[in-house]
Amino acid sequence: MNPPVSSHPGPDQDLAKVLWSFADVLRENGISGTEYVEQLACLILLKLAHEQSHRPLNPVDVIGYDAWGQIRWTDRQNQLPVYEHTLDSLARRPGNLGLLFRRAQNRVSDPAKLSRLIDLVDLYHWSGDDSTSRGAVFEDLLARLTADHKTGAGQFYTPRPLVEAIVQCVQPGVDDTIIDPACGTGGFLIKSFEYLVNHFPPGVTPAQRARLDQGAFFGTELVDATARLATMNLVLHGMTRADAADSLITVGDALARPPTQHATLVLTTPPFGRRSMTTGDTYAYYRPDFWTETGNRQLNFLQHVYSLLETNGRAAVVVPDNVLFEGGAGERVRRLLLDACDVHTLLRLPAGVFYATGVKTNVLFFDKPAPRPDGSPSTKQLWVYDLRSHSPAPTKTTTLVGSDYEDFVSAYRPGRPRNERVESPLFRSFSVEDLLARDRISLDLQVADPPDEPFAPVEPEADLHHMAQEIAGELRSALEELTALTEALRPYGAHGDRPDRDSAK
Repeated sequence: MNPPVSSHPGPDQDLAKVLWSFADVLRENGISGTEYVEQLACLILLKLAHEQSHRPLNPVDVIGYDAWGQIRWTDRQNQLPVYEHTLDSLARRPGNLGLLFRRAQNRVSDPAKLSRLIDLVDLYHWSGDDSTSRGAVFEDLLARLTADHKTGAGQFYTPRPLVEAIVQCVQPGVDDTIIDPACGTGGFLIKSFEYLVNHFPPGVTPAQRARLDQGAFFGTELVDATARLATMNLVLHGMTRADAADSLITVGDALARPPTQHATLVLTTPPFGRRSMTTGDTYAYYRPDFWTETGNRQLNFLQHVYSLLETNGRAAVVVPDNVLFEGGAGERVRRLLLDACDVHTLLRLPAGVFYATGVKTNVLFFDKPAPRPDGSPSTKQLWVYDLRSHSPAPTKTTTLVGSDYEDFVSAYRPGRPRNERVESPLFRSFSVEDLLARDRISLDLQVADPPDEPFAPVEPEADLHHMAQEIAGELRSALEELTALTEALRPYGAHGDRPDRDSAK
């Protein structure tokens, strides 16, 4: 006789709070918030597969056996080895299952606490028809994880109100191929999917519908654990099945090689770290499709996004301030981006929107048109919206919400010709001629006079921070140029002689 499926009607509003509260219990055993959410993802998936295989109508055997039943109905003292064996065996599966359990390890070594966690997951029903509620629970857990600054988890989580505002501006369509090359926990992919569901146009063909299940969304994530969280998020939101043969998320370094697949829409928040993940290599990526070689990951991602885009594709990329004004490779990337793309909108965000305290970020929107016959730059006007000088910086208790971005979305005028935009104290356009004439082609543009604004960053500390950023950028550029010169002079030897000098005598 099969064990009964939990009769709880579905995840309620307090479920995320209840699940997260157990993280405090496990911290006593040295388990971090990230490790805890990983364990939850594995257990929820096993429970979800159990429910799907035991439903009275159209049962689906996701795993091939009742793994949850084996764990749940094993004696409490023996649950731990059964659970660990399950993780190990499922990690060898192909497709989504293998990705969901790839390198997954049990972190809850106390059998009593593992049993309590299993009981907690078992209380709720995860396989209802409404994927929105269970997906919202997991999103809530990820948000709570990000708010815990000790974990550093915010590096793979873009705040969802910002993601929603970006998606509203770019308006994903049923014919789009949407790629996030640094997908983190999958926020851009999920919000794009939800936008499509809520704006499904009439007359969609069966082929277009089928393509949304497999062929419209793709992501790349460098870290196994984060890719597992992203895939779990996609499963709970109904974007893919746990037993899908092909995963929407690829684990690996998106910058390692030129893309083999291209997109009509790229949405991404590249990592904010300064250097490549490749240890000891100043110029980590030698890509023939890149405009310049640099160890700055954000500049490399900008170049990668350009390569990812099909002609007439569009992109929105979150970048820190240094990308806007850094010299050397930064200046070259900006010049060529303005020339090859229509860089049409820049949203300046307040400090504190992301996990790293003090990091100032922006969203750069651009399209990739066909080259202009006369060779002139594809960019004609860059519109800059300054949310930074006109809003208080977010704190741990006062984060930006959806309404904080409404005025920007309205000013952006999604789906409307950009010549219908209207300048305001927050929104101003700059001609490409003015941009190209600026020192180092800096895009660190001031929209309004800061002292006239109530939240202007006029404190000396803010000015010193900006000066330090500029100095650091100059030093990095000088170091890159010196390194390049050193490499160029290497064949000449210590005394300026060419290596073939003796043989030529």
